[in-house]
Amino acid sequence: MALPSEPPAHSAYDVVIIGGAIMGSSTAWWLSRNPDFQGRVLVVERDPTYEFAATSLTNSCIRQQFSSEINVQISQFGAKFIHEFKDFMQDPEAPEILLKSFGYLYLAGTDEMADTLIASQKVQESLGSATRILSPQDIAKEWPFYSTEGIILGSHNPVNEGYFDGGTVFHWFRKKAREQGVEYIGNEVTGIDQAEGQVTAIHLKSGERIEAAKIVNSSGTRGPKMAAMIGADLPIEPRRRYTYIFTTEEPLGQDLPLTIDPSGCHMRWDGANFLAGCPPFEDPPMDVEDFSYEEDDIWEEKLWPAVATRVPAFERVRVLNSWVGHYDYNMLDYNAIIGPHPDIPNFFFMNGYSGHGLQQSPAMGRAMSEQLIYGEYRSIDLSPMGYERVMTKTPLVEKAVI
Repeated sequence: MALPSEPPAHSAYDVVIIGGAIMGSSTAWWLSRNPDFQGRVLVVERDPTYEFAATSLTNSCIRQQFSSEINVQISQFGAKFIHEFKDFMQDPEAPEILLKSFGYLYLAGTDEMADTLIASQKVQESLGSATRILSPQDIAKEWPFYSTEGIILGSHNPVNEGYFDGGTVFHWFRKKAREQGVEYIGNEVTGIDQAEGQVTAIHLKSGERIEAAKIVNSSGTRGPKMAAMIGADLPIEPRRRYTYIFTTEEPLGQDLPLTIDPSGCHMRWDGANFLAGCPPFEDPPMDVEDFSYEEDDIWEEKLWPAVATRVPAFERVRVLNSWVGHYDYNMLDYNAIIGPHPDIPNFFFMNGYSGHGLQQSPAMGRAMSEQLIYGEYRSIDLSPMGYERVMTKTPLVEKAVI
């Protein structure tokens, strides 16, 4: 597919955002709605169809069940944003966004995982989350369709965890950002200029050199390529993730929580149908262009046996649809990398979301806009997620990664 090379309207911008998917568009929207910012913003998106963007291939869910306080806080704001979406958009035509709170149910099959869930529940509870630890008997009573064989305990939060329409949120980020003056172009950044410890300009595939006072790298799995243009390393790899939509002949009688099985597979209610997903048998780094089904037997040999073992009603199902997407997987600690480069302070990272990006986009876009406008975080302090920890190889580990 030939990608566009649209030239920008101007030769200089206050902020250039590389990547126009959910993170770049959230940042653009937050910037453009803030009266303290009057600058010119350019969003450069390599593929404006977003066909293979993680934003388009996401399972579109949100949870508070993380092991670190900072991720719980990020998600709590995400839930608030979804509930108050129409108010945030300040547009009478903006829709209400429903958060279908069936909750996440983590299942522990080992003592180590049980200990992790118990410790994480204490963190979540201290921040006001409704997470509860459940025995196998509790689980069987609340959801009789599960088999609890091999399960030590579970962790479930019935409040502000579940599915939401992330596609509509993304659409409105772009729509309102454009209405508020942000310029989007279909083009590709091929180089970044530097001088005296600052980035100064980008080069486009279409041939233009565009001056930039500040540059944001929000280019997903291509983040390391953009970082390398300024001599920075990002420990991010594209990792393949499979998703299947299926129907079953035997109804469950109630919603299926987003269930994270000890096998590494997950499943959830999806309206009239069900959704399940998993990583491949092995999990090597992928080429950013490779969305092929490398392992055609993943459903038959891994995913279906796992979900049918946990929910016997899934022994007779019919697959309706499937796809492969990529995580921008942060190999250091599975956490986002956000904020300015310590040595190049007008170059900013928004990378390595490891599958959490869609649900974290409201808080991350707000935080990035604060950095760009004020030079500091004014809502949630995300400085622990800065690039410094990459330079010093000091991980901020998130244990709750699906």
